[in-house]
Amino acid sequence: MNMRIQLTNEPIAHQDMVENCRSKSAGAVVLFLGTVREITGNEQTLFLEYEAFAPLAEKALAEIAEQAKSKWAIEKLEIIHRLGILQPGETSIAVCVSCPHRADAFAACQQIMNKIKEVVPIWKKETGPKGVSNWIHPAN
Repeated sequence: MNMRIQLTNEPIAHQDMVENCRSKSAGAVVLFLGTVREITGNEQTLFLEYEAFAPLAEKALAEIAEQAKSKWAIEKLEIIHRLGILQPGETSIAVCVSCPHRADAFAACQQIMNKIKEVVPIWKKETGPKGVSNWIHPAN
């Protein structure tokens, strides 16, 4: 399996991820983009701020990728997570998976995202219009 894991402060070039994951032996390429919502519940979000302890976060992301590889026939996989301050509409995370069949590609991508939200030490702080900031639980 060809794999790339990255934490970045730069915008995510998800079109490049799709092209990087394409393969003649893969009949499916699935891309998931997590984006910053303008409204969460009934509250407006001015911006989100993501922080991580990079060595632990990258290790956890690689472990999740390896777990997915052991379950599905993944050809190529890329996971990129943004850090820093992001505005509504910006992409905070992108996961791209290619597999021979679409069911596996969808299932792998979904499980990868679920596990990322569950175990990866990346923290999110949400700031609203009155300047009030709240750290958001990783599972949200």
